[in-house]
Amino acid sequence: MEQTTGTTTDRAPTDQAPADPAATDDVLATQPVGYWSGLAHATVTRHLRDAMARIDATQPQYWVLNRVNGGPSAPSREEVVAQLSPLADGPDEISRVVDQLLHRDWLRTDAGGRLHLTDAGQTARVGLRELVTELRTVVHRGISDEEYTAALRVLRRMIANVEDAGRS
Repeated sequence: MEQTTGTTTDRAPTDQAPADPAATDDVLATQPVGYWSGLAHATVTRHLRDAMARIDATQPQYWVLNRVNGGPSAPSREEVVAQLSPLADGPDEISRVVDQLLHRDWLRTDAGGRLHLTDAGQTARVGLRELVTELRTVVHRGISDEEYTAALRVLRRMIANVEDAGRS
């Protein structure tokens, strides 16, 4: 297996230290990515979900509203559930969210069982989009687009490395 550190491939990897939320910049290379990516995920998701809860909405509701709005044609419940379930907290969550949105009159079904946004659903989706944009500004404060892109490229490469290792 090729071992990498920084931009070279001929050195041994940096020893990994235990996760330390107070780690200084000079030792960040020794920190476990799983800890930091998990902490970032939990913190950002909590921030987003707390803000949405204050307006009586949820992140999965936002996902469903966007999915129903965003396709070239109206999706079925099954298509929405299949696409969004990998993001959800459990296998039944998205189906329940569809039921909640139908109950709230944010979604309606047509004669063919396809889902559509109602006017109230479109208003809610736009309002949630504005909220998410504001929250993204908070999360990205002090981070340039270049830094953000670099961070995502690194994470994408780490995912590919693990997936490649799993295939070999």
